[in-house]
Amino acid sequence: MSGATGTTVGTAVACLGTAAWVLGGGHGEARRARALAGDDRVSARRPRFALRAVGLRRRLGVEWASLAAGVVLAVLGASVVPAVAGAAGVPLLRKVRRAAAARKERDGRADAVVALCGALAGELRAGRQPGEALLPAVRDSGGLGPMQAAVLAAARFGGDVPDVLAAAARQPGAEGLRGLAACWRVAVDQGAGLADGLDRLEAALRAERDQRADLRAQLSGARTTAVMLAGLPVVGLALGAALGADPLHVLLHTPPGSVCLAVGGVLEGLGLWWALRIMRGAEEAAE
Repeated sequence: MSGATGTTVGTAVACLGTAAWVLGGGHGEARRARALAGDDRVSARRPRFALRAVGLRRRLGVEWASLAAGVVLAVLGASVVPAVAGAAGVPLLRKVRRAAAARKERDGRADAVVALCGALAGELRAGRQPGEALLPAVRDSGGLGPMQAAVLAAARFGGDVPDVLAAAARQPGAEGLRGLAACWRVAVDQGAGLADGLDRLEAALRAERDQRADLRAQLSGARTTAVMLAGLPVVGLALGAALGADPLHVLLHTPPGSVCLAVGGVLEGLGLWWALRIMRGAEEAAE
């Protein structure tokens, strides 16, 4: 196998692996499950160079791998088409990365709301009044985000805590604060036990979170499988290059090959978009 052919095969495999990692979630649900279980030893054992690589990847963004792969294929195929396609993939992969980051932030805020309910119930059972108990519970959980100062001010100076909690519930992932606001209002107006209501609310939010995490873990495998299947043509091109057929020349420098490349690319994109859309619909239906 020649050096150029080996580079082509390696580039194809790298592109396929990157696409599966980005669109498949990068095993984020598995890492999140370990974090919920309190397993921090994995990060403690991670080598220093691996941590530096992760930091570099976060600064540059994984989407730039698309442009790098396009440039390599453009050099190997003596055509500008792969470079243009790689550049076009940068904003798409950036959108996917930002959506994943937003989902991670939303899940983190939802976990913090569950922790807030548990901490507040514990403070109330320790004998503190609701307004007094809310102060340490909010500071310890950190589930209110930018609204934390407003909630603390309302609790400290006798403001309308339920209204402020309802406003904080508009943040993505903080929807459980509506239940906390309702429990607070019922406890103040009717004298009901706030701690008991918080226990039931925490159990409901925890069950909902676990169900959502389980669904995402199941869909993560299906998403990765869809991406891998969509990347099989890339493997075919790599095998063709390994056999000396020079598929890049056929696709990039002959009219029939250009037509096949355009039609195949459109069909691949539509198929992958449709599969991922079905999975997003399943996630949204469960939320």
